[in-house]
Amino acid sequence: MFVLFDDSGKALAGRILSEADASLQVELDSGKRVKLKAQQVLLKFTAPQPAELLRAAGQQASEIDLDLAWEFAPEGEFGFAELARDYFSDKAGAELQAAAWLALSGAPHYFRRAGKGGLFKKAPQEQVQAALLGIERKKQQALQIDAWAAELVAGRCPQELSSQIYRLLFKPDKNGPEYKALVQAALAAKKAPLELLTAAGAIANPYQFHWQRFLFEQFPKGVGFPELQAPAIGALPRADVAAFSIDDSSTTEIDDALSVQGLGSGTITFGIHIAAPGLAIQPEAAIDAVARVRLSTVYMPGWKITMLPDSVVQVYTLTEGRDCPAISLYCQFDEATLELKSSETRIEAVPIVRNLRHDQLDGVITEASLTGQAPADYEFAAELAFAHRLAKHLKAGRELVRGKPENFNRPDYSFKLEGERTQPPHGDETVQISQRARGTALDLIVAEAMILANSRWGAWLGEMGLPGLYRSQASLAPGIKVRMGIKPLPHAGMGVACYAWCTSPLRRYVDLVNQWQLIAAVRHGKTAPLVAPFKPKDANLFAILSSFDAAYSAYNGFQSQVERYWTQIYLQQNGITELTASVMRDGLVRADNLPLVFKALGCESLERGAAVRVRITGMDLLTLELHASLVERLSAPAGDADDTGDEVDEDEAQAAAPLTIAVDLADGQADGQTAGDAETAAA
Repeated sequence: MFVLFDDSGKALAGRILSEADASLQVELDSGKRVKLKAQQVLLKFTAPQPAELLRAAGQQASEIDLDLAWEFAPEGEFGFAELARDYFSDKAGAELQAAAWLALSGAPHYFRRAGKGGLFKKAPQEQVQAALLGIERKKQQALQIDAWAAELVAGRCPQELSSQIYRLLFKPDKNGPEYKALVQAALAAKKAPLELLTAAGAIANPYQFHWQRFLFEQFPKGVGFPELQAPAIGALPRADVAAFSIDDSSTTEIDDALSVQGLGSGTITFGIHIAAPGLAIQPEAAIDAVARVRLSTVYMPGWKITMLPDSVVQVYTLTEGRDCPAISLYCQFDEATLELKSSETRIEAVPIVRNLRHDQLDGVITEASLTGQAPADYEFAAELAFAHRLAKHLKAGRELVRGKPENFNRPDYSFKLEGERTQPPHGDETVQISQRARGTALDLIVAEAMILANSRWGAWLGEMGLPGLYRSQASLAPGIKVRMGIKPLPHAGMGVACYAWCTSPLRRYVDLVNQWQLIAAVRHGKTAPLVAPFKPKDANLFAILSSFDAAYSAYNGFQSQVERYWTQIYLQQNGITELTASVMRDGLVRADNLPLVFKALGCESLERGAAVRVRITGMDLLTLELHASLVERLSAPAGDADDTGDEVDEDEAQAAAPLTIAVDLADGQADGQTAGDAETAAA
């Protein structure tokens, strides 16, 4: 005697070995023995053999007209054997009964199970119709996926895919038909999705690909501003100073200026004046809503996306020739010893006499001229000389706390694209890359002034019981990174007790937030914690911190990525095929005269800091990979190769890695897969 039984929705059959009231022992064709409950039994039969029954029943089930079976089925509960007799004949045997069970259980849109023992119930007509429509839609979608995939393989990109390539590559809906078509085509063509889309004409311009990807991820609603009116700032007391700013010629958001008073008197008042949009822009106002979404200005060669519209920036920027609203930190120093005697913060209108441009003056205002070793024939010579002397003193004090000197042994690189820019670059402009030594005299003056303001204002907020947004670093040990928080904690990398960003409120949102807190402290003193925009443990402050951290990291990552693009374009445009470089680690090298880190075959076993010459063997402007190989070793490392630590190397190693995409050809679930990984999976 044989038995057909239900094993969790699957039909199995075997020979009965023994039978009790509530259970059976059954042997399957495989020899496996199973114990069944009586309610699992569907039918017992003597012929044919179990395997033959299942084969024949499966074939018969595929031929059953489900529409007709649904019409034949009774309105209440019924058994599959009953339906088999109605559909086939009164003499329907084991094969046809088994076929009926297979058909009924395999069509849940027509029939529902009604408990154990092979009972079923018809689904309502409206649900059957809806289910059939869904099945037809899936069938049509499958045909559409096949058609799209075939077009991609043939080298044509359907409009439905080309209109959303960034979503498909980086934030795909893995259940969407477009994504499935891309995966199917990539597997069929044995190509990485990025390569496949490029071959199909969906990605015509590598620069536009990087630019549009960034906009898709960070500015999905576009980079335009709504119509915004900059609120006016009321009358402020006028500062009795002659202030000057130091910025690059391309800078339009001039946040900071300096002043020096009392030269020769024994006590010098050093003023640090910061643009004060926070006096007019209020939290939750329309302009604040825009700034809080953007969180920072985005910089890139030849273009920038500002945090605030230019019409607003120009109202508050520290432009020469006018009195500008500012928050000023005045520090009194002993002129001889440079000992800090006192400090005071004021809200006032500051006369900005001149906007100095360091790209025009770096060769004029030098350490030699500032220290009297060369003529100082320029404006504010005496003031700049004191500021430079003070900056060196402040830097030495920080380095004492830091435990080792700050080494600026790498140049800054400046990118210049041909022509005047009124639109973002297209990607094929001629690019010039120039070097500028870090830590010039003017750089030092500005940097130390801003560190002084940010550290003293951060400490003052803490003393007043006001929360702020701080940057801290627990130690200089490898792997200890700079973090953001709301409490004043030491910043080991800078050698200061605390550090709050306060000096760039026109281009960084955290600086604007801290400025609001500073304004409250100036205006309300000890009662400031009661009226300040952000109170201790304010959840809104934590939300701003988290959003800013993510956005700032993404913006910096894009800037590095697009600078890498233009560096590779520079190599192409100038026919450069060989570079001198220094070895980092794991085969990574850093070019000596370009902002470029890449892997070079043959450098894996060389010591860190070794000088080498490498040959460029290939580059990819989409993935931003650069391929190179060792030509010759030029010299061994000289002393400490670098003072920047492994943290910087990790960031640079990440920049040297190929572009990552989110398409997984293996199982449709991997994120962060590289184009190379995808190609391997396809092969």
